[in-house]
Amino acid sequence: MLGTGELRAHLIQEGLAGVIATTREKSLGRYRLFAARDPRVLMGLDPERDWPLGEVLRLMGQKCGVLDDPAHTSGLDMIDPERTIAALDRFAERIRAAAERRTPVLLGTGHPHRLLGFYAALADALSSAGCPVLTPAYGARVDIATRFGVRTRILGYVRGVALMRETGVRGASGVGGVHTHSPLPVRTALGAAADIRGPLPGLVIGDHGWVCGAGQLGIEAIGLADTDDPALFVGQAEGRVSEVVPLDDSARAASYRPLARYVINQARLSG
Repeated sequence: MLGTGELRAHLIQEGLAGVIATTREKSLGRYRLFAARDPRVLMGLDPERDWPLGEVLRLMGQKCGVLDDPAHTSGLDMIDPERTIAALDRFAERIRAAAERRTPVLLGTGHPHRLLGFYAALADALSSAGCPVLTPAYGARVDIATRFGVRTRILGYVRGVALMRETGVRGASGVGGVHTHSPLPVRTALGAAADIRGPLPGLVIGDHGWVCGAGQLGIEAIGLADTDDPALFVGQAEGRVSEVVPLDDSARAASYRPLARYVINQARLSG
């Protein structure tokens, strides 16, 4: 079981916080696109007000600890590990509240090759606590815009966690899983659940469009986000996303396992 000191050291050693691999150039580019309301970075969020570049940068400084100086335009980004730990504690509180109420939950990721194990551990712990882990729209075809044009993906579930796959791919966990920012998967899942009058999630856990898409529809959502994903933090600032944990979301998959154990322990669940 990690204490906060060990967790902080782990975050820095694995590049999840402290100096991370995300570049300043990439983050600033995303902030500019967000300020222009580019759908590629909104991830399903419809901001209630304008967010010019300077305000996005200030918000990311507050939430993540990135430098909020617009003159700093190159190099590697930074995340304050203390902010990550504090957010993980609040994240765990949301998990614990859901477990106490046996809330139906939906988990989904746009980073299946990196974060699937993290969410799967939470799904296992929540299921053991009596929460229905929902898997609506299994096998549904979803047309998603990519930089190569519109591509059809298949909605699948691995250990209770939703992900998008290439068409025609079968195999082990995560095989064929694709990276996506789109909110269409969560909209598809929620629409399918509503169509069959099944249980709707009281909590959505994930990243990218899974969080923003659910929050925009008024469903409580919590998740993880990198410094180049401002939509989740704006959603939190505007009250549509409950909690966002700032961390590098493209590190080794194994590096997130201690975080899952930390959250499960803080939430007082077994996993």
